[in-house]
Order: sequence, then structure tokens, then C-alpha cells
Amino acid sequence: MKHMVAAALLLGPMLALPANAQLIGGGPKQSLKDVWKPAATPTGGTPWRLLESTTETQRVAAGVIYSKPVFPVAVKALAGKEIRVAGWMMPLDKAARQKRFVLLAYPPGCPFHFHAMPNQFIEVLAPAGVPLNERDPLVIAGTLQLTGQDESGIFYRLVNARKV
Repeated sequence: MKHMVAAALLLGPMLALPANAQLIGGGPKQSLKDVWKPAATPTGGTPWRLLESTTETQRVAAGVIYSKPVFPVAVKALAGKEIRVAGWMMPLDKAARQKRFVLLAYPPGCPFHFHAMPNQFIEVLAPAGVPLNERDPLVIAGTLQLTGQDESGIFYRLVNARKV
């Protein structure tokens, strides 16, 4: 009970503030610009907006969520074709050249955003390897495979991939 009274005394004045009030800085409240955007589409490339249009169906078995992709027609049209896409590398080992890695639509490691959804990353298989780069977005070209029918959680794979 003591804690509830203390909280009411501390929060009471704030609860009475008008909707457009600002606690720090004064002046009217400004809307924040969302800077969380996918990597820019390279010239002649495939936009993440298109890849993100894939939806999914889910089922739960023994507490595990399994998902399958539902690819829109425009995404299905890319299957088996060479595409270019930009993104951030998430390496899967410590090698100087990555032969298998994940390409993320959004910068990795932000504690304020959810982890990538299956339509926001691509498994990349690059036989010659791609130089390790964990900082800057890069452009990758390869043949797009639509996957996920095995409920693996991976919807996209680029094979015979290379850095552009």
C-alpha cells in the first residue's frame, strides 16, 4: 500500500499534463521521424518492400511455432532469376570471406527493434566468398530460391551469390 501511495504522489502531477505537453525541452510535442528503414534498393535491384510483401501462415506444435510463406505473384515471378539486393551481412562464422551468411534488410543489433521476420532476410550461399563486412550495407547478386515450404523459417535463399 505504501508503494502505491508513493507512486500516486510521484505520477499524479504527470497524469494531469495536457496531451501536447513535453516534460523536457518545452514547446509543443513533435512527432518523431522513423529512421528505421531497409537498405536502399540498388540500381536495377529488388526492393525489400517487395520481399516483405510475403506473408506467412503459422501453426503451433508442442509449443513451437512453425511458419510457411505465402508468396505474392510478384515475388513468385523472381524465383530462379538473378536479383540484386542490398543489406547488412550477418556472418555465420569468423572467416575473412563468408561463403554462407544472412543478408538482413535492416541494420543488425538494435535493441529497440524486433528481430528480423522471415521476409526481412535472405540466406546467402557464395561459393567464392564475400569479404567479411559487419558495418556497412552491401549489394549482393545471386539466383533467388523461394524456400520455407519445409517450415524452416527461411523464405529466401540466394545461390551462386557474389558481391556487386
